[in-house]
Amino acid sequence: MNEDVLFDSLDLDGDGILSRGDVQWAARQFGWQWQQASIFAFLDLMTVRSPLDKETFISIMNNLAQDRDGAYGEVLRMVPYFAANGDPTSAASTEVANSTETPLFRDVNGMDKIIAQLENTKSEALAADFKSALKKLNSPRLQLSTSETALLIIDPQRSFTSGSWKRSLGSDGDMEVLPILAAFGNCANLLRAVYQRTDVMFSRCPFPPESYDWDEQLEGIIGADQLYFIKPGNSVLHPPTNGCREWVEGLIDKGKNRLVMGGCTLNSCIRISSLETLSAFRDKGLEVVVDLSLCGARSSSYLNSPQFGGISAVETAMKQMTAEGVKVTEGVEWL
Repeated sequence: MNEDVLFDSLDLDGDGILSRGDVQWAARQFGWQWQQASIFAFLDLMTVRSPLDKETFISIMNNLAQDRDGAYGEVLRMVPYFAANGDPTSAASTEVANSTETPLFRDVNGMDKIIAQLENTKSEALAADFKSALKKLNSPRLQLSTSETALLIIDPQRSFTSGSWKRSLGSDGDMEVLPILAAFGNCANLLRAVYQRTDVMFSRCPFPPESYDWDEQLEGIIGADQLYFIKPGNSVLHPPTNGCREWVEGLIDKGKNRLVMGGCTLNSCIRISSLETLSAFRDKGLEVVVDLSLCGARSSSYLNSPQFGGISAVETAMKQMTAEGVKVTEGVEWL
């Protein structure tokens, strides 16, 4: 199918422009699955802020076809956030001064909610092993100012709680995603307080359309025109054209030298993204913070195992991040 025919097929209402709604509706109508996930993610992102006309669409698809990295190549630099002097901006980057001395956000129960979900699983050892890991970490809560701190939430998508990723876990899926559900709920509570009060961005993994959207707990909180970074692997910095590096550089340039990370999953994407981001920007003074109350992983990843020398995959990740200079904390109090 050539680009001209593809545009006409996606433009179901025949108005000559391809909106985000057109892309999402057509993808479902055509039954797009994993084979089309990268194209779907790219077209969704390209139409977040405004629709594409036919000429622009054809130009984009031609560039994509000629790039060895396809939808993860140089074509990503056409995403709207590169229009503003190369500095990706989010819909939630307008700061509102906090004029009182009262903390803008404090959730002393965030970690307890994750532990409570672990206690709901089949294994009594899960919560005990995690509480032991937290005790050994001995990392107190941090107080951070919105004027100096930005927030990046990794992949808060429904795939991990009710979609294709969860289904891939088989019959234990409902149990395995409990900590992720709790973490996404904590993310939602935080976003209600800080969204549009500090710089906030997100990443998304390419999934089939029915699994691609934000987790249901975040619906109605994240703006409809919120941009995000496409992240097909474990690191938010890859592909290097996805805009994340430019966003972090923009934060540093305007004096924001702390980046708090949360999302999914703690022992893989959060671990790798935090380590690689700190490595890339340490020399520029960036401090990377992982808020454990905002992070989830599979329930089984909290269980001590011989595979990790008698500790859990989660504790291993916590130790590695701490050893490399990432500040790992049980929670952040936003001022």
